[in-house]
Amino acid sequence: MSDRLQDLADAGVSIWLDDLSRERIETGNLAELIKDRHVVGVTTNPTIFASAIAEGERYDDQVRKLVADGADVTKVIFELTTEDVRNGCDIMTPVYESTKADGRVSIEVEPDLANDTDATIDSAKKLWRAVDRPNAYIKIPATEEGLPAITAAIAEGINVNVTLIFSVERYRGVMDAYLAGLEQARDAGLDLSRIFSVASFFVSRVDTEVDKRLDDLGSDEAKALRGKAAVANAVLAYAAYDEVVASDRWKQLADAGANPQRPLWASTGVKNPDYPDTLYVTDLVVADTVNTMPEKTLEAFADHGEVKGDVVSGRAEEAQALFDQLDGVGIDLPDVFRVLEEEGVDKFKKSWTELVETVEKQMEQV
Repeated sequence: MSDRLQDLADAGVSIWLDDLSRERIETGNLAELIKDRHVVGVTTNPTIFASAIAEGERYDDQVRKLVADGADVTKVIFELTTEDVRNGCDIMTPVYESTKADGRVSIEVEPDLANDTDATIDSAKKLWRAVDRPNAYIKIPATEEGLPAITAAIAEGINVNVTLIFSVERYRGVMDAYLAGLEQARDAGLDLSRIFSVASFFVSRVDTEVDKRLDDLGSDEAKALRGKAAVANAVLAYAAYDEVVASDRWKQLADAGANPQRPLWASTGVKNPDYPDTLYVTDLVVADTVNTMPEKTLEAFADHGEVKGDVVSGRAEEAQALFDQLDGVGIDLPDVFRVLEEEGVDKFKKSWTELVETVEKQMEQV
């Protein structure tokens, strides 16, 4: 029987799981996914942690001890999440040692800091020191205020997973922030070969927002464009990445030992049941990228996903023509991306509130 996930990995796509829990770590499930499902990385967010803490008893002893020591809810969250990420990094160490680019576990700065550059930098440093693993990634949002924080973190040798990227324009800003950070690190004498980053370009939410607007327009021409914007947006993002890695600026950094900031396809779980459940994996296969999937998508691809080779490179003109069609029927794409970023930040803040409430409840129970 064909191993579809192996085929995906062989095509150059790094398979990351968008989930982490103490149960996965302690039961050996994460190790099994590495062995049997070719998972080579993990991403987390506050909602994932809230779910993990609410659903199991594996955090109780640590919560009990922290409460006894007088820790407040922020301290408890910090200790619980950094311990999970640290242990996840340890399980991923063999992958990290064999690949360097993979074997990674991501943890996010507090979402409330998305519009505060200095506080984001401080949070990134604190998380980096606490996890204390070379294969950790600190997630920093790609807000306007987040861009200088990305540069500052990279300049200090902190590995960064840039999250909440929706538009190609903002993605270009993210890549520029990464290069600026590498240049500062180089000038400070840091070893660039030890610095890594990924840029998380969100996919499914683009179709959700654009499809809603197409349905509101109601014309046959508009409806024919449903379910196409997200992949086209990612194709244009990859073309922008290709431009940057072909630039003299990047080549100088690469000659100094720098690693490329790989594109990461995020939000790849399909939200519309009318679309194939592997859509944002099958249609985004291209070498030297990451696809971070919820377990449901991972298992769907293992069961019936298709790898048709590189389906991204060389499609920028086709993607731009699709964007021109969307503009022609009245879709304001800059507004789509503005709304998605605002909603994305708001969702992360709400997920943080959910995590705080979950942990407070846990603290009361123990």
